[in-house]
Amino acid sequence: MTLTFNMGKRRTLMGADRGGFELPADDLVTHGVVVGMTGSGKTGLITVLVEEAIRNGIPVLLLDVKGDLANLKLAFPSYDAKHIAPWVEAARGDEDGIADGALVDEVAAERRRELMSWGITESDLAHYCATTHVRVITPGSDAGESLHLLSALERRSARWDHDLVGARATLEAAVSMVLRLMGRDPDPAQSRAHALLTAIAERRLVANLPADLASLLPDIITPPFATIGALDVETYIGLKSRGELAADLNTLIASSSLARWRQGQDLDVGKWMEPVDGKTTATIISVAHLQDAERALALGVVLEEALAWTRSRPGTNKLRGMIVFDEIYGYLPPHPYDPPTKKPLVALMKQARAFGVGCIVATQNPMDLDYRALSNAGTWILGRLQTPADLKRVIEGLGETMKGPIAKKLMRIAKRWFLVRMVGSNELTMLHPRWAISLLRGPMTALELRRTRRERR
Repeated sequence: MTLTFNMGKRRTLMGADRGGFELPADDLVTHGVVVGMTGSGKTGLITVLVEEAIRNGIPVLLLDVKGDLANLKLAFPSYDAKHIAPWVEAARGDEDGIADGALVDEVAAERRRELMSWGITESDLAHYCATTHVRVITPGSDAGESLHLLSALERRSARWDHDLVGARATLEAAVSMVLRLMGRDPDPAQSRAHALLTAIAERRLVANLPADLASLLPDIITPPFATIGALDVETYIGLKSRGELAADLNTLIASSSLARWRQGQDLDVGKWMEPVDGKTTATIISVAHLQDAERALALGVVLEEALAWTRSRPGTNKLRGMIVFDEIYGYLPPHPYDPPTKKPLVALMKQARAFGVGCIVATQNPMDLDYRALSNAGTWILGRLQTPADLKRVIEGLGETMKGPIAKKLMRIAKRWFLVRMVGSNELTMLHPRWAISLLRGPMTALELRRTRRERR
């Protein structure tokens, strides 16, 4: 039996109902791209897509730049207004900043009416909440669950015993992050400091020795091996350079800024994708609280770990997991730009399908995307676009022309409506997404994330 996601309704451009829109789940193994300007309903559509995945037993890893996807935490088991009352925004000018009862009842009534119009009953809500587990992880912050981004370096994993290639890949990403924090060249193919630190750390991890940053310092000054590659250590990187590297690393260790990256749970995508108490998981990596450069650093390390996990999976053409990146603008730019996120993203778009992992990327600004990587996507979901240049770039990415049917229809599309081109087909289908089970209330603050953790406990 083919697994499908109930995304909403098929419509004509004039709004006529053409029946339900059932998206074959396995189509997403060949990845998907969602494009739409601010206010087009793009985040709502992604929320529905994730809800459909986890309610059908497909675990999801989400990378959230804006903070909107944390709304997946706001799924409630009934229509009762008491569930949404703390999350309804107060009316403009409300002195105490707390939504009054009438407004809460109005929002609750709308939620009930819309969900029921899509055939989602109160028992469906209860079943969804009972069978899904949503968590929010916030690197560099304790607003959500905290994360040790350097755990691949400082905490030995079982991967060193059965997946040496994957262990090395995640170690390289962690070393690159350390070097970026030190202001040094992080490129594994160019940086001698990277090669030295990686060799020292790998030797320790393979031997089951401590590999925390402090334990690396003595080995930097006096390496426990004679050669690196084909050259002796002294020729490759002399004592003076090693002393400067050790001094820089010690300064980093002593800095207060490093501590926030080294606290919390291990970076372990495999564990996050496993069921929790029998519930299907959606793990949100929220970096909305970070600066732009910090976001790229954190997401680059997470994506390298996701790539290593993906490659460890058995081969299949069935959808077994999803990776969703909302607002990929700036993280997958064209040549020559090369942020830490680009290399693992390109690799995932090229390779993940062989392991049953579908990648869904979304953006409101398609002008600065590497369309060579996105050409690997089989499903395109297109909403309203902001400028003619955006429209032209998307059309070119699809291999179409501005005089073709896609361009003509996109020029007429309304808010919360999308054009969908399915895998292996040039047919265009108009999608009107269903109402989300989760309460969509916009980006969540650190205080609100802490509140969701308290309420869950």
